[in-house]
Amino acid sequence: MHDLVIKGGTVVDGTGADRVVADVAVTNGRITAVGEVTGEARRTIDAEGHIVSPGWVDIHTHYDGQVTWDADLAPSSVHGVTSLVMGNCGVGFAPARPDRHEWLISLLEGVEDIPGTALTEGMSWGWESFPQYLDVLDQKKWTADIGAQVPHAALRTYVMGDDGADNTVAANHNQIEQMSQLCEESIRAGALGFTTSRTWVHRTSEGAQIGTLKAGADEVLGIAAALQRAGTGVIQLISDAYQTTDDALVASELELLEAIALHVGRPLSFTVQQSDESPGRWRELLAAISRWREAGADVSAQVAVRPIGVVAGLTSTVNPLRCSDTYRQLSSLPLAERVARMQQPEVREKILAEHGSFTPSSFSTTTHSGYDRMYPMAEHPNYEPTPEDSLAGIAARAGQPANEAMYDYFTADGGKQLVYLPFMNYASGSLDDVAEMIASPLSLSGLSDAGAHCNTLSDGTFPTSAISHWTRDRGEGKTFPLEYMVHRQTQATAAHVGWTDRGVVAPGYLADLNVFDHDTINVHAPELVADLPAGGTRLLQRSAGYKATIKRGVTTVEDGELTGEHPGSLQRGPQAV
Repeated sequence: MHDLVIKGGTVVDGTGADRVVADVAVTNGRITAVGEVTGEARRTIDAEGHIVSPGWVDIHTHYDGQVTWDADLAPSSVHGVTSLVMGNCGVGFAPARPDRHEWLISLLEGVEDIPGTALTEGMSWGWESFPQYLDVLDQKKWTADIGAQVPHAALRTYVMGDDGADNTVAANHNQIEQMSQLCEESIRAGALGFTTSRTWVHRTSEGAQIGTLKAGADEVLGIAAALQRAGTGVIQLISDAYQTTDDALVASELELLEAIALHVGRPLSFTVQQSDESPGRWRELLAAISRWREAGADVSAQVAVRPIGVVAGLTSTVNPLRCSDTYRQLSSLPLAERVARMQQPEVREKILAEHGSFTPSSFSTTTHSGYDRMYPMAEHPNYEPTPEDSLAGIAARAGQPANEAMYDYFTADGGKQLVYLPFMNYASGSLDDVAEMIASPLSLSGLSDAGAHCNTLSDGTFPTSAISHWTRDRGEGKTFPLEYMVHRQTQATAAHVGWTDRGVVAPGYLADLNVFDHDTINVHAPELVADLPAGGTRLLQRSAGYKATIKRGVTTVEDGELTGEHPGSLQRGPQAV
């Protein structure tokens, strides 16, 4: 008898092959048959008119703290993700000496906008070394399988103490050797890889730049050599190379990346986006990847499927009115009372005057008064809006000053309305360049940052947008076959980290599956919820169109709602079919 049979669905198997109508049988957490399935089943799902695909594999998340207290792992779980990788961008919580807990929380709060109070109250700790961290995780279950990577920032401060948090202090030979040995120990214990950060954007909650920012080639290559010795593991990093206008810095970063790619000999991926300041730099990075691949390296660009942008509003961390003293005095009031006060004519006039007289820094101009980049979010957000959709466009049609349109929009509907401000991947006002990145065989789908940026971004829903926007909704420009987009976030991402036991709908593979309606699959607008420890808030987006998400043969999500089942577990290292 089968444990589960999914009947009559259209199977998009994850390999990129053409879709077929078939049944899928599951027993003991594995797919046992694809085709015409006969025999009885303990449970049957009618998938007629629906797509049956592998579960999504998200290789760029930041659930490192959340996994210690939260078995549901939303939003990923309600957006079809059945396997995820954390510890990206060089930040995480192991290894960790007891006296570094507060500093690591400050780092994650600053770099990834995860509320420090939530981490302080929610984190269980109970480890010092990275292998001990894995042992703690091994005792837990979730909606999805998880894999962990060794974060450079935590490793550096574990070995170097306060000096490790200072990017102006170079590690000496003995410290590099110790970090490399600890990394090797972690890889052999089941870490998926090693990650680091080389971007000025990453700072602690106190504003200090991340200690790994200027780590020398001897340090980075010395630690990465651990993966050579272990014979396994991937390397992931973020560098300023994609966003800087400094050609000398780009040349230096590419020299380091080339050394990692060609000499360490392990799979490497790094962030590639389009910035307004250097909108064509991403092509230069892809050209470098092409050269390295021709030389035999396994290296890929991690790219996003939509703009990287912040969500702004009265309930968000990003709020254009925070520069007003009058608004700040009201900000501690309950939202309904705050909005009522803001709608008083004299208060409105005062806040607008204070907002207008404030001179923002160059970095915050867009969040203060970039009305042409502020796009109201509909119930199903449009992540490729036009200038006419912006607050500036709306104000122009109404014959109203843009700052007043912004104010009135934020104070309508009980103050819950939000705008979307794309910062990356939208220099040309469209996703044409992103389409080129997605089409490139040199790229991987990533950068969702699920679990992070709790009150500023809501990008953990990338996997759903990849399907809804690029295979169905895009009005103009290049689109992609459903088979291609499914492959990119199933077999392709799983294979990159060595998980070749999933990402394909075929006998012998894990029964990690999504059943969804291609006509209705979508993301809802973000909502602010206070469900983190210590009352911490985060932006969450509900999903539409998912009939079921199945992990190891167990249904974890049904019609968009969590079932309470937690069949996922820690995955130590590569997993073979």
